[in-house]
Amino acid sequence: MFYNSPVSNAPSPSGDYLARLNPEQRAAVETVDGPLLVLAGAGTGKTRVLTTRFAHILLTRRAFPNQVLAVTFTNKAAREMRERVSAILGQPAEGLWLGTFHALCARMLRRNADLVGLTSSFTILDTDDQLRLLKQVMEVEKIDPKRFPPQALMGVIQRWKDRGLTPARIGAADDTDYADGKAKSVYATYQMRLRALNTADFGDLLLHMTEILRGHPDVLAQYHRMFRYILVDEYQDTNVVQYLWLRLLAQSHKNICCVGDDDQSIYSWRGAEVENILRFEKDFEGARTVRLESNYRSTAPILAAASGLIAHNEGRLGKTLRPGRADAQNGEKVSIVGVWDSDEEGRMVGDKIAALRRDGHDLAEIAVLVRAGFQTRSFEERLIVLGVPYRVVGGLRFYERQEIRDAVAYMRATVQPADDLAFERIVNVPRRGVGDTALRTMHEAARAWGIPLSAAAARLVETGGLKGKLRDSIGGLLGQFTHWRGRLEQDGHVQTVSAMLDESGYTDMWKADKTPEAPGRLENLKELVRALADFETLGGFLEHVSLVMENEENAGDAKVSLMTLHGAKGLEFDTVFLPGWEEGVFPNQRSMDESGAKGLEEERRLAYVGLTRARKRAIVSHAANRRIYANWQSSIPSRFIEEIPEEHTEVSGSAAIARDSRIAAPPSFGGVQFPMIARAPKVIEAWEKPARPARADAVPVGARVFHQKFGYGTVTAADDDKLDIAFDKSGDKRVLDRFVERA
Repeated sequence: MFYNSPVSNAPSPSGDYLARLNPEQRAAVETVDGPLLVLAGAGTGKTRVLTTRFAHILLTRRAFPNQVLAVTFTNKAAREMRERVSAILGQPAEGLWLGTFHALCARMLRRNADLVGLTSSFTILDTDDQLRLLKQVMEVEKIDPKRFPPQALMGVIQRWKDRGLTPARIGAADDTDYADGKAKSVYATYQMRLRALNTADFGDLLLHMTEILRGHPDVLAQYHRMFRYILVDEYQDTNVVQYLWLRLLAQSHKNICCVGDDDQSIYSWRGAEVENILRFEKDFEGARTVRLESNYRSTAPILAAASGLIAHNEGRLGKTLRPGRADAQNGEKVSIVGVWDSDEEGRMVGDKIAALRRDGHDLAEIAVLVRAGFQTRSFEERLIVLGVPYRVVGGLRFYERQEIRDAVAYMRATVQPADDLAFERIVNVPRRGVGDTALRTMHEAARAWGIPLSAAAARLVETGGLKGKLRDSIGGLLGQFTHWRGRLEQDGHVQTVSAMLDESGYTDMWKADKTPEAPGRLENLKELVRALADFETLGGFLEHVSLVMENEENAGDAKVSLMTLHGAKGLEFDTVFLPGWEEGVFPNQRSMDESGAKGLEEERRLAYVGLTRARKRAIVSHAANRRIYANWQSSIPSRFIEEIPEEHTEVSGSAAIARDSRIAAPPSFGGVQFPMIARAPKVIEAWEKPARPARADAVPVGARVFHQKFGYGTVTAADDDKLDIAFDKSGDKRVLDRFVERA
């Protein structure tokens, strides 16, 4: 298959693999020599171009397989590329330098490990081992892990590595005062310990290789001779050290092809720099740019809506998607549904999904894409009531998440002191010095005295069976439970649980956690407290949670997908629901507060990604009111809704916006815009719940209904969304209308 000479002047073959490409794609494949940027819009055949180009280089004998360096972001993408290249070649592709950044750098580092003080047999530490080693270093440096959690300090170190900064390269502008200004010193000691142990962490793989290429011209020249062509996938997601590594390897021959989409750069929170793709033509003189704009996924109205939205971003290279299939020229407009509140939004989405299912729509081709994980709860509960199977992609179901299980355990231990499982789960969360020995002592006492675990703990505190700080911490926790039980009677369950999470130290535990997951966990806890307001008592809520947790999944494979917009990148569905398009929710307030105009542009790119996941229909929704903790908050439709061209949308719903009276443009002072000033939501106190307009779907008195747990019954009274129902077998109950179906 491959000839003695890797380079040939033979003309490119005109086989089927080129005939299947459109003109844009073919130009990207056949522009082989010199720097090339392929701007590949959503659904434009990016993977086909990349793999065909790889095979084309080999088939035209420009290089041997081991002279092409192909870089992906995931192992899955690397496997797919290998399979597709092999299919075009007609035989397995062997000897390829194809893989993720980390895999390729690990392979290169084993050849040059001695240049950074390692041997070729070095090991790669996992996250747990990294933290264990860092804690040892912090102990030597006398840094209090309670004030400065190791996870947070590890985050600082990894961000330095992502930016290509060794301890020696950290200047005053890059340093931090975290850990009393000792972070840089800890980083240096941590690196020394890694070398002494002949180990590296994942960040070191790229950092070490970049340092080797920077400091050893002979090694760099060797790789220049070795790799004649470089192919890079998802270039918009590269961070600084990945960018440096690629530039060093490509600076000789400059035969580098980067494929990406600046409009889909949505990972700045994990170090991605959209500027890498924006400055490609400056980095590589004489670079050519090929735009792939023929979309083979979505209908014309969806593409026009997405293009109109993303055009509001200033930091982009620019392209306009158009349908690549004749049958996609027409289609449904993007549906924008305004609802009265978040409860109605959950019902609307669930009911539309149920109707689609009845019409024969494949559930596997339906997705609900949310800005943040906490938003899935209302949709999960509605789908459970309707008996529609679903899956939470990239995460757990709402009530299965660690922080939610912990919070519910606190509630259970408060309502029912004899709940040993709940007490055991949270007795040392957050840490109270309760180790295995202390827990065993409490269990043995409980069995000997025949009393619950918490009662045994109380007796041990009184009798001195627990001593010192442990006695004080357990005694304090038991006193808090007594206090919270009293507050339930006085202040109600919503305020009590909110206070419980704060006073127990549980909320502060997650605030101190600097991992990327911590903000999402805090949002989930807020959503949990919000959910409490829908129930008369804490006991009623806990009964509901049990019902949700016991719900059995449908045995079939077809399920609706619930996921975040970040998790949906690269996926596609026939029908996509995009709820929560309100100011502060989406665009996300925290993102704009932290990153300003750059944050807003990334939020808009995220909206663009959401719209372009849809093949046939996209349903955007916004609510006029949302409950934050126990208070209602009036919500303003997202600016992104205004930015979608009106001719490509269809507006409906109980709180639909009037598109001819748009929100006034945000004010500007001295040429600087302050986009949120004119859009601050109004907070309405709990006792001022906004009056809901008459609902067409209200369940009338006398109607027969079905509840998943209580069975069939008859509605005897209705108070807004609360129904009094006489169940045939369970007696009289008060339930929310969204948890019943018309019989």
